[in-house]
Amino acid sequence: MDRVIYTAMTGAKHILDQQSTNSNNLANVSTTGFKAQIDSFLSVPVLGGEIDTRAFVINASNGTDFTPGTIQQTGRTLDVAIEGKGWFSVQRPDGSEGLTRNGSFKVSENGILQTAGGRNVLGGGGPITIPPNVNISIGADGTISSIDPAISGGPSTPIDVLKLSNPDEKKLVRGSDGLFNNQDLSPIAADPTVRVVNGALESSNVNVVQGMVNMISLARQFDIQMQLMKNAEDSDQKAAQLFSLN
Repeated sequence: MDRVIYTAMTGAKHILDQQSTNSNNLANVSTTGFKAQIDSFLSVPVLGGEIDTRAFVINASNGTDFTPGTIQQTGRTLDVAIEGKGWFSVQRPDGSEGLTRNGSFKVSENGILQTAGGRNVLGGGGPITIPPNVNISIGADGTISSIDPAISGGPSTPIDVLKLSNPDEKKLVRGSDGLFNNQDLSPIAADPTVRVVNGALESSNVNVVQGMVNMISLARQFDIQMQLMKNAEDSDQKAAQLFSLN
């Protein structure tokens, strides 16, 4: 059979992969701090042929669009958005560190500052403990301070500092849990130059219009690959008929 079948087959498979990625991006259009995923593909020649006119399609890499989303004011004290480049550090269930741009925090029943999903937020020395019955404020440098509501005009008391970092984005990979980390799993150093905005959250950077256009375009590309496979099948059947006449 003509090797075009391999080109069309692998092309169709990876178009489905792209469609899955695009659908996942659209599903996270309202997820705070979400970064769109990008698929990269590469063509490689089919070996063993007399002429190099056919090629496979392989998945080269899964990248990420790190473009910052829009900062939206919420007025909630425990909502924090990173201004420009940077990441929050949170603790995975296995104790390892992960990076996120989702700054929607809460205080657990045990007084631990956590993400909305229940992961501990890391500070200068590990998870951050919030004293009971106090008001919280978060400064632009990530400093968390408490204010006793019983004392009118009382001073604020520093509790901890959010661990903010700004690693090289080219070395970051997305884990299955949606958190990022260095590709070589090396430790992530804090960066004191990262700034945050209190009472605000960063929106997803997914472009809905572009995502819908991509969905239509990928559907049409898939139809073309299916037609190529049908043409290859027809050519094979006709060739078999001609050989049967000899």
